[in-house]
Amino acid sequence: MSARAWAELLRLPALFTVPGDVLAGAAAAPGRPGRRTLLAAGCSLCLYEAGMALNDWADREEDAAERPHRPLPSGRIKPAAALTAAAALTAAGLALAARAGRPALAVAASLAATVWAYDLGLKRTAAGPAAMAAARGLDLLLGAAATGPQRGALRRALPSAALLSTHTLALTTVSRHETTGGAVLPPLAALTTAGALAVLLARRLPAGRGAAPTPGLPGRTPEGTAPRALGTALTAAYTALAARPYLHAALNPSPQLTQKAVGGGIRATIPLQAALCARAGAPVAALCTAALAPLAARLSRKVSVT
Repeated sequence: MSARAWAELLRLPALFTVPGDVLAGAAAAPGRPGRRTLLAAGCSLCLYEAGMALNDWADREEDAAERPHRPLPSGRIKPAAALTAAAALTAAGLALAARAGRPALAVAASLAATVWAYDLGLKRTAAGPAAMAAARGLDLLLGAAATGPQRGALRRALPSAALLSTHTLALTTVSRHETTGGAVLPPLAALTTAGALAVLLARRLPAGRGAAPTPGLPGRTPEGTAPRALGTALTAAYTALAARPYLHAALNPSPQLTQKAVGGGIRATIPLQAALCARAGAPVAALCTAALAPLAARLSRKVSVT
């Protein structure tokens, strides 16, 4: 059980798409990000990795036929070790959430239940994409619950969570055809969704932070002086990363192009999270989130995530 095998099992490059959820939620919520926000970020990372390990444990028989190079079917990691890791990471995530407060723990418990339900059964049903979308939305709400006061924090973060969940729903629908190809409608719908999200991001703040800023909060500015250029650039980056591979997959829905569309959608998650931060009036959080993209790209060249 080498470190490289565990890196493949846990999809380490994809891990860089996780902190932006919590940062976007924290940007949308009233209150100052602090220790509880960091605890929520740690919880988010643990639950995401638990989902990765549990996913491969649940798919070990299917992967033996379709992806024999993966850590479990290749024998580099034992199934029992993967399941134990999933359980331990889930427990660690919930423990971190408990230290971030009761609202954060309530959201984290819902997120953990969604992750386990998805991996153990829902992903093979029509409810699979919706469950994955709900998990991303809950992850963003986790950041809001840990950062802001209980009243109003989740409500103000709901628009950002809805945008992120919509992106995830479209991406997950495309991913269901990445091994077989042949589906034109999912990438076409995802392309339309990416365009609609870009329009919504350009029109107004998704969470309302800029309209009612917290005085003295570092990195957050009122709506009138918000870094709109930064938000526009991040929205353009999101659209470019997502739209082109979706279009190619819609024109030629081969397994190879469908897989590239899925990869493009995953990479587009980071600039989308950063754009949500910027539109909520948190340019520092937006820049920190955007900085994760090159790190993810660099690591993905060393560690397989397929």
